[in-house]
Parts: sequence; structure tokens; C-alpha cells
Amino acid sequence: MEVLSIKQRFGIIGNALQLDRAIGIAAQVAPTDITVLISGESGTGKEVFPQIIHQYSARKHGPYIAVNCGAIPEGTIDSELFGHEKGSFTGAHEARKGYFEVVNGGTIFLDEVAELPLSTQVRLLRVLETGEFLKVGSSKMIKTDVRVVAATNVNIPEAIDHGRFREDLYYRLNTVPIHVPPLRERHDDIVLLFRKFASDFAEKYRMPPLHLSEEARQLLLNYRWPGNVRQLKNITEQISIIERERQLSGESLLKYLPQVNQRELPVLYKGPQERTEYSERELLYKVLFDMKQDITDMKQLVLEMMQNPEFARNMQNTNPQLVKRIIQDVSPAGAPQTTVETYDFEDEEPELFHASEVLEESLSLQKKEIDLIRRALEKHAGKRKAAADELGISERTLYRKIKEYDIR
Repeated sequence: MEVLSIKQRFGIIGNALQLDRAIGIAAQVAPTDITVLISGESGTGKEVFPQIIHQYSARKHGPYIAVNCGAIPEGTIDSELFGHEKGSFTGAHEARKGYFEVVNGGTIFLDEVAELPLSTQVRLLRVLETGEFLKVGSSKMIKTDVRVVAATNVNIPEAIDHGRFREDLYYRLNTVPIHVPPLRERHDDIVLLFRKFASDFAEKYRMPPLHLSEEARQLLLNYRWPGNVRQLKNITEQISIIERERQLSGESLLKYLPQVNQRELPVLYKGPQERTEYSERELLYKVLFDMKQDITDMKQLVLEMMQNPEFARNMQNTNPQLVKRIIQDVSPAGAPQTTVETYDFEDEEPELFHASEVLEESLSLQKKEIDLIRRALEKHAGKRKAAADELGISERTLYRKIKEYDIR
């Protein structure tokens, strides 16, 4: 089975060796019933590979269903996957078949499998090992014959270390791993994909196709594409509709490329090849560290003013209120303001501060987190995906935080 024919059938664009290898592995395992785990960043096109596996398997005439595990609420995920009996919970007015029962004899694609609750992971492991499951509210064991293909953009070994994913389920799913490369590792495919998308949108909107200048071409190649193929396609569609000039210059292209490397928010960053989603804890640690450093520098400035009258005199002449502001900034929010008296430098024995006590700082992480989220949302005009990327957290986490803090 040739990789080229699979690309033509499923509309896959690109000649990268890593992409060809992923397609080749999918074609090789398709005739078997082996469980496959597809990994890769969001927007790389992981959803095509379960279709390849299903269409080239003996189950191709059976049912195929794709389930986004991250889009189903935790309280109903067991019912969706395994079904429920009438009266098993509030609102269960009639019995319902789950996906594993409906897709008997076919293939089920579990997208974002790392989002499954731990209790559901136990049920899924039993299905994979024995082909049996229980409906919610039932004691009758049901047999099913389903091929499972799973996908995730999460680092599962790391999730295992944090207790968010079962190790035994990971090894059961990961019988054959397929890694879909990010767009930045498919350097030669970027321009090829842009031309394909530009041609498609020109036909769709009945307008001449876009053409790249050399400068614009280099910008496309040098950009990191954090949203991968999905981001490239969306940007191409925006440009096709908005820009009147069909010859795309570098200056015009820059208006549509988010400057992900010019972050204003404090986010941990390891380098262009090692960018991952960072936890809220790491983000807050970074914020706290930066604030602590600023306060330490301010304390040193106050100490120098107290020990060096000449230095304090110069500051007093420049800005009489500066000393008071520094002490107020160092003092914690909501604490009683420390009395600050400036020194009259005509006296013989200077006492720079009377009752000037620097209190221990107390920082509100919640307030700082709300402020960061608001700044990110304002910067990206309310676009949550872009704001989540800016903050270094997942879009789902950002949505939860917006709801938790009632940010409008």
C-alpha cells in the first residue's frame, strides 16, 4: 500500500519524512485489531489517522465514531461511552446505549483521551482487556467487539507522574504509537500548504489566489506555527478575504502572525524546540519570583537611602515624594500606612526616617492571576485560545478560571 495513494485519498498535503512515516505505520497496523495511540500537538491533523486505520481495516464496512473526550462533562461521560439503564440517575427517563455498544464491530476514535476522569479510565481499561463493560446502573455484563484508536496532545508520562492518568491504561493504549509531527518540523511543507489553502479559498470565494513575495515566503518559513496546520489554514483564509492585493508582501503578512515570541506576560519558556503547556502553579511561581525580586531591589534602595545621607539628599532634591512612595510600595496592600517623615538636610544630625518600618510583604496570587488573565484577554480582543497560549495554559483551564473569577 503506497503512502502517496493514501495522501491522495484523504487529502493529506506534505512530503516530510516524519509525516510519511506516520502514514506508513497507520497503514501497516490497519489490518490488525491492535490499539493505537496517536500523539501530536493541537492542529497537526491527528483526526485523519483513525480514518486511515478504519478504512484500510477489515472493519471498514462497520460503524466508525469519533468522540471528543474533553468536550463531554465529567458527570455524563460514563453514560455517553457505556450507556445507562432507566432510572439509574436523575433524568435517566429511559435506557440508552453507549458508544461502545453502538459501534460493536467497528472502530471508535477517542480524541483527547487524557481528559478522561480516572473512574472512566478504569472502565475503558476493562473494555480493552476483556471486551466487556457495564452500563451505568446495571449489573449485566455486555460484550462488545470494538477497535480503539486514541489521540492526545498531552504528555501522558508527565500526566501519569501527576496522578492524572493511569499507567496501566497508557501501556494498553500505546501498543502502537504514532507521532504526528508539528508544522515547524515540516519546513518544506509550509509553503506547499499555504498555496493549497490559498487556491481552495480563491475557488470558494471566487477571487484570484494569493501569491507570496520572497519576504513573505521567508516569514512563513521562520514562524513557529504554534497552532500548526489549523492556524496556517485560518490565517490563509483571513488574508484571502481581507487583503485586496493578491501579491502578499512581508509587511502585510506580519499583521496576521501573532508575535508569540514577544510576550509581555511572565511565562516560563525553554526554547523553540521545547515549548510545552505549563501548569498554573509554574506560572504563579514565576509571577511570585519576579515580584519578590522587584521588592528586594526596592528594599535595597531604601536601605541605601538610610545609610547614605548624600544619596538620600540627591533623591530628595529630585523628587521629595519618592521616599514616601517607595515605602508605600514595599508595604503590603491593605496594611496600615507607615508614617514617613522626610529629613530637612539643614539639620546637623540627619534622621532620614522616623518610625519608618518596612513591613513583610504579602502577595495576593489570586489578584495577580486575575490581572494576568484580563491583560491577556484584552491583548487578544477576547480570543480565549490566543490568550491561553499567551499565558502558557490550556484553553480549558483558562475557561474554568474565567468562570471561577467571574471575569467579564
